[in-house]
Amino acid sequence: MTTLRSQAGFKPTRGAHAAGKMFRFGALPIILLICIILFQFGNPRFLSLANTTNMVQQGVFLMLIAFGQMLVLIAGGFDLSVGSVVALTSVVSAKAMVAISLAFPEAPYLATAAGFATMLFVGFLAGLINGLGVAVLKVNAFIVTLATTSVYKGLTLVISDGLEVSDLPHDFVYGIGSGFMSGVPISVLFALPALAMIYVLVHRMKFGRYVYAIGSNIKSAVVAGVDTNRYLILCYVICATITAFSGWLLTARVSSGEPLLGGEFPLDSIAAAVIGGCSLRGGEGTVFGVFMGVVFVTVLGNGMDLLRIGSNYQMIVLGVVLVGAVLLDRYRAAGARH
Repeated sequence: MTTLRSQAGFKPTRGAHAAGKMFRFGALPIILLICIILFQFGNPRFLSLANTTNMVQQGVFLMLIAFGQMLVLIAGGFDLSVGSVVALTSVVSAKAMVAISLAFPEAPYLATAAGFATMLFVGFLAGLINGLGVAVLKVNAFIVTLATTSVYKGLTLVISDGLEVSDLPHDFVYGIGSGFMSGVPISVLFALPALAMIYVLVHRMKFGRYVYAIGSNIKSAVVAGVDTNRYLILCYVICATITAFSGWLLTARVSSGEPLLGGEFPLDSIAAAVIGGCSLRGGEGTVFGVFMGVVFVTVLGNGMDLLRIGSNYQMIVLGVVLVGAVLLDRYRAAGARH
């Protein structure tokens, strides 16, 4: 890895070292605070209770996907198929719920349970395909997940005929999708156990240590006795499953199975993870950092919406932010060597 950087002519400087330490220890919270202040001045509704609740509801879907993306990034890969997994889950689980609702109209919770089970199956299968392609077939993660993006998107359109799936169970839409408990959105309460599970896996179990080892140096991990194929596959399975879970919750939020849902998540999830400290080289990243990255991306998007900045310009801004995060990742690498 060092050889490749030296061949590219990259020489760390004192400025690079300082910038790397600044970003690692506090630049993101400071930038986030500046954005919040600017957006509040631009539109006083930004910090209102209604808009804050809206940001929490918007952010929880990206939070789930970004946490899954974090696992894959730490292991030295990334997953471009998350958006297609969201859409596929939305359509397939919606069709399952509609079918069960028609078959058992007297048991509305059965339809929701069927949708949940379908979501788990779709996520597991999608992640297993990605993981086998990367770990067993040894194909580059970019190629594998780019290919499966096309496959999952095509399946979604074939299954749905390009049309939304409506007439979802009332309890699913108005309970999980837009319901509240003690002022907290139900979707957030559903997401918390999954987010806590990722934290425990990464920071409290040997699974996390092995994944960091694989991302840092896969050859050393093999020498140390780590079953690298197993853990790589698990990373992609967990990423796709938690992404599917997010897609299921988002389906409740939009109240229909949407074949075009989730198109923004590949860029947003990678941006949030990298902004939060995950390295594209693998072996780096924390749950708290990714949490802060998701908050930043959510605040940025919501603030630009309130300032009536068009979606096309928002994509430009997010792209620039992602490039900046990659450059800072390069500075972090330089700082780590000094």
